Amino acid sequence: MFLLSTEIDPGADLPFSDAEMADRASSQQVTAPYFSGATSSGALLTITAESARPDPEEPGRAFASSVIARMKMKDESQIMLNAHSATFSDLDDTAILSGEVLIESSTGYVMTTQELSASLSRIEAESTGPVEATGPAGTLNAGRMRIETIGDGEDVRLLFTDGVKLVYDPQN
Repeated sequence: MFLLSTEIDPGADLPFSDAEMADRASSQQVTAPYFSGATSSGALLTITAESARPDPEEPGRAFASSVIARMKMKDESQIMLNAHSATFSDLDDTAILSGEVLIESSTGYVMTTQELSASLSRIEAESTGPVEATGPAGTLNAGRMRIETIGDGEDVRLLFTDGVKLVYDPQN
């Protein structure tokens, strides 16, 4: 079965405002950028965004909106990061995710923070301020959180510091 429109208006305007078209034409921007790579320990990193644009004042730095990042370890465990925006720096090998950053681990933890600094070449990230979390053990509040590899780089841990409060809620 095929559905065909009874009216076709080839002169109809595109659904973009004149201001939006002028803004898109005057600035450098990439829509739906995608980055992927692997760490030296074999973990996979992928980053996608709604859009990205270079920093006109600092080469090697870019800004992105609606960012989703995934860290997939060799044992198939994962950590997903979602943020409203991010600043990437090739020179510093960092991504600063900001604006209600949501962190979800495949082990059942869901965390939120306002800003997270992450490496672009290894499994490493740290919140710049307080973190709220829920997970299998209950609810948790901490002044900071760090995601890091331990040992030979194959094991990853979530480390909470600076005034940790855990309300233990055992699961049956």
